[in-house]
Amino acid sequence: MSTRVPISIEGNLVADPDYGESQNGTKFAKFTVAVTDRKLEDGKWVDGDTQYHRTTVFGRTAENVRASLAKGDTVIVNGNLEFRHWTDQATGEPRAATEVVADSVGPSLRYTTAEVTRRGPKADGLDASASASGPVAGASGPAGIGIA
Repeated sequence: MSTRVPISIEGNLVADPDYGESQNGTKFAKFTVAVTDRKLEDGKWVDGDTQYHRTTVFGRTAENVRASLAKGDTVIVNGNLEFRHWTDQATGEPRAATEVVADSVGPSLRYTTAEVTRRGPKADGLDASASASGPVAGASGPAGIGIA
């Protein structure tokens, strides 16, 4: 049995993403995002509990993750949190797991800048290294997204 709940998370990749291809040829990327709550106590920010979210993304987005993201990068993930329940065949014990099936993944710009290489027609007459306020700072990575 599986239940899906929309979710949006921001956190850090705990390791480089793993990549693969399904039997039908669909590319996928799997990675874990660590999300740590922070709270203000006595005028100081204190780290709370850390949650680890196993995440899978498919298709072109998986290819972009492969070319753009690595361990330690802060990312924003939008998708569905899936809850699965089953009975272990060997022990008869009930089991449960959660996984985020991502629709989109990107670098967080909260604490850094990124340079984006646009594919296709230029948007609003801007070139790949410019924004409405001027050039975007940051070093370019293999897929055109660099995190500085």
